[in-house]
Amino acid sequence: MRRIRDLLRLKLSQGLSDRAIAAVLSISKGSVGAYLSRARAAGLSWPLPPELDDDALELLLFPGQVGLNGVERPVPDWATIDRELRRKGVTRALVWEEYRAAHPDGYSYAWFCERYDAWKGRVRPTMRQTHVGGEKVFIDFSGDGIEVVDPLTGEVREAKLFVAAMGASSYTYAEARPAEALEDWIGAQVNLFAFLGGVPCMVVPDNPRAIVVARDRHEPGLNRTMAAMAEHYGVAVMPARPRRPRDKAKVEAAVLVAQRWIVGECQDVCVSGRPVRS
Repeated sequence: MRRIRDLLRLKLSQGLSDRAIAAVLSISKGSVGAYLSRARAAGLSWPLPPELDDDALELLLFPGQVGLNGVERPVPDWATIDRELRRKGVTRALVWEEYRAAHPDGYSYAWFCERYDAWKGRVRPTMRQTHVGGEKVFIDFSGDGIEVVDPLTGEVREAKLFVAAMGASSYTYAEARPAEALEDWIGAQVNLFAFLGGVPCMVVPDNPRAIVVARDRHEPGLNRTMAAMAEHYGVAVMPARPRRPRDKAKVEAAVLVAQRWIVGECQDVCVSGRPVRS
């Protein structure tokens, strides 16, 4: 609904063309025309009434349509649709075809996608995370490796880049490790704590099998060695939820920075395996 509000503002208040609005909002020119046609049919003008919330605006723009037999068309169960779309290989087109097979007088594919996006925007709000200084450190491994040259033998091998980011300051630490095994996770954290000169209250890793043996949303099971390390340092380990990258957005951003400024810059530079700090 926010995009539709921006569309109405740009058209009715600033008088931009449909093509310009499509470029600003990154949508097709046809979608702009379709939304404006719905707005004209609903008698909307700018500014919108203050009491017109997103639900009321959606009802005005997408009123329940009536089929040819005068019976209101069935609305899909969006929660079920959402669960189906999480399955591998399932697409919106496939789910819509199943819906139309069960309801031949059902809604069109365009309406189906528009209403699903509107429903998803309401049930999946994004909350801004607030971090306290020294409370959390987020850790992960970069997907791209880095070539490391043994200074004694000259052997070149690919190493993995361990990255950590503090929650409040985004202060970043990076270190090349031989692999992503349990000893690499433990060793990298030991070096991280030594570099920081202390330990945070909580460590937030991903869900790698090396350190998380039971991937549970509420009570993840840690590897015994990882749990012993946490007990030794007096730090809590709280793995991010599976398939929820926003839970560790800090280190996701730090990984991108590390890939750009460390992996990219070291393409033609020999690295002896010493930690890289920033």
